[in-house]
Amino acid sequence: MGGIDKPGLLVDGVSLLDRAIAAARAIGADPLVAVGPPTAADASVHWVREDPPFTGPAAAIVAALTAMPAAPGPTWTLVLACDLPHVDAAVLQLVDDILLLPSDVDGACLADASSRPQWLTAVYRTAVLRRAAASIPDEGRDQSMRALLADLAIAALPDRTDSTGDIDTWEDYSRFTKESP
Repeated sequence: MGGIDKPGLLVDGVSLLDRAIAAARAIGADPLVAVGPPTAADASVHWVREDPPFTGPAAAIVAALTAMPAAPGPTWTLVLACDLPHVDAAVLQLVDDILLLPSDVDGACLADASSRPQWLTAVYRTAVLRRAAASIPDEGRDQSMRALLADLAIAALPDRTDSTGDIDTWEDYSRFTKESP
């Protein structure tokens, strides 16, 4: 998409970033840590950057975890990409489904229509995710999400609300901006 500010894209007049923040707020997520260049979206969001910038989502998660209080920290960490127009439905499904997970599961992510795990539409047990972040080489720089999550037991949950559709192309954006609210 030519290096545009994807989180700033508007769908139904609301930026993708604001949608993600609102979805996290709606379930009481605290603290809210966002990785990327700070915006004026919400003054209560703690902004961090992976170092160097643009070294991937694993590095972004490591940076975010470093910014979160160690203790007492949240039991669960919500991880969201900022390119999901229907992020609110995704978050609600995750919150409902984590209540049903066995205690030996370290996290849950939604799986898209082709059953691919969406690691960035997920909840992970914070303590386990912190251990994974501490063990990944180079603070996650240029590492895959698969490498970060390799030792975690993660349930891939079928996306019941068709909320994992994301915006990766201008065709995707056009499709989502033509949908009815």
